[in-house]
Amino acid sequence: QVQLVESGGGLVQPGGSLRLSCAASGIIVSLYAMGWYRQAPGKQRELVARIPSGGSTSYADSVKGRFTITRDNAENTVYLQMNSLKPEDTAVYYCNAHVYSNNHWGQGTQVTVSS
Repeated sequence: QVQLVESGGGLVQPGGSLRLSCAASGIIVSLYAMGWYRQAPGKQRELVARIPSGGSTSYADSVKGRFTITRDNAENTVYLQMNSLKPEDTAVYYCNAHVYSNNHWGQGTQVTVSS
């Protein structure tokens, strides 16, 4: 059974930082394209950052230079370091694992950026 468990969300002031974690079980994250998505109220889910099993990371234009996605193969965990947070980054953040026809989602973690 595949499980992706996100953690690290919370309330932070504008300009602050958070690090999200996605702990995986039932899959080997190094064999999957791992991604972080987010969904704000009333908006569609959007891709924030992606790290393929091989190759370069990619980011949404809105987070380039502020967010960094990394993968720890030993811990089987993917991280999203978020710096210089803005109110418009407020959303539920979801971890995704995808390879061929296999597509898995976590339950999401709320990030709220507000003063």
